[in-house]
Amino acid sequence: FDDQIYDFILEFSLIKPLILNSMNDNSMLYLVLLGFASGFINMFAGGGSMLVVPFLIFLGLPPHVANATNRVAILLQNIVSTATFRQKKILNFKTDYPLLLPTTLGSILGAFTAVDIQAAVLQKMIGGLLVVMFFMILLDPNTWVKSNIEKAKARHPWVRFLIFLGIGFYGGFIQIGVGFFMLGGLVLGCGYDLLKANALKVLLILIYTFGALVIFVWYDLVDWRTGLILACGNMAGAWIGTRLSVKWGAKYIRYILLLALVMVALKLFGIF
Repeated sequence: FDDQIYDFILEFSLIKPLILNSMNDNSMLYLVLLGFASGFINMFAGGGSMLVVPFLIFLGLPPHVANATNRVAILLQNIVSTATFRQKKILNFKTDYPLLLPTTLGSILGAFTAVDIQAAVLQKMIGGLLVVMFFMILLDPNTWVKSNIEKAKARHPWVRFLIFLGIGFYGGFIQIGVGFFMLGGLVLGCGYDLLKANALKVLLILIYTFGALVIFVWYDLVDWRTGLILACGNMAGAWIGTRLSVKWGAKYIRYILLLALVMVALKLFGIF
């Protein structure tokens, strides 16, 4: 991707859907704007799907279809962000691939599970874990801002494999909030600072989302028109969010991550 392609993506993202489907369709405009917000948030922390999935259900999509349709936007959003992180030399595909296998395998298992299962109780558990993660980030900032790769190498590789197998399973299952757990695994389990962890998070989610989406398509759960309109906003938000995250660095990503954790946990507990 070069700058001309990014300019085209931005133009297409914000204008093309409205031309094709009429300016009077308010729900479509909301989809693009919501996608933009989701893509931007996801590039700094996670939780963008917390905004999107309930809105898709509000538009009339069944919960399973909303969960599956959101993956179209996530996939295209992360293609844009992965290209940007690679362009900025934050990602190196030759060395950053080992965690792809467990996350992809886990996501496939999670996607098959998501076809039939309900997630209400799981959301409360996630909320509790996010609260714990909030205090870990707040009270131990150096772990999240500074690289600790040598310390992390002391951990057994199978431990990291199982951690990312579980994270991949959750991502394939429901996606909402997976970015938080992915960042936690990459920082605490692998020793990366938040900027590098954020870039790897995007790559891992891109790869496993493709596998999960194939399963959802196989079960005919994807609303393609809604997903592609949403994706236009996601791509634009991700493009801007990725560049700002590289410019600002790990310190500011930590602040945004703390805020996002609070907001998503409150939403999961039903406080707002």
